[in-house]
Amino acid sequence: MTRLSQSLVVSSVMLLWGAPALAQETAPPAPEAETLSPSEAAAVRLLAFIAAVDEDAIIQGNTASFNVDGLQLQMVFDSSADRMRVMIPIAASHDLSDEQLERLMQANFDSALDARYAIAQGAVWSVFLHRLSSLPTEDFASGIAQTVSLVRTYGTTFQSGAAVFGGGDSAEEHQKLVDELLRRGDPI
Repeated sequence: MTRLSQSLVVSSVMLLWGAPALAQETAPPAPEAETLSPSEAAAVRLLAFIAAVDEDAIIQGNTASFNVDGLQLQMVFDSSADRMRVMIPIAASHDLSDEQLERLMQANFDSALDARYAIAQGAVWSVFLHRLSSLPTEDFASGIAQTVSLVRTYGTTFQSGAAVFGGGDSAEEHQKLVDELLRRGDPI
């Protein structure tokens, strides 16, 4: 993990605990893991993963903005509610026809899998939602890859890539992205 990544993670931990972020080169050590709730510990772990995946990630409080495969992702979490969400805006929602809305709902049922299409704030989003405390790093990486795949396949196959029925190349490409995220995101 780069010095910037370490600093971002420590600053995020400090923000989680309500301490002001310090503008010094060497930050004090993070709180002991046993003092964190399971969801707080998971949030710290996921933020460390994001910082390792994208050394230019911007982590502030309960949000992270990071780049994967040329796309800008946002993660928000609430450790007291034990929830997190990773999302990417795709398109304006006000121009969607009834047929397009129906297709999004069909995809959410059978091909989007763990990530989902959603509509909020006048946009169509690709979103991955999960409990913080029960989210292993490998599943987090898969959720990120699925979120990216939903953006890439929007308007065509509407697939997250995690499971493809019919022998296409999407499953293999999805697994390559998951493996790459895990390789880059290993903070050890």
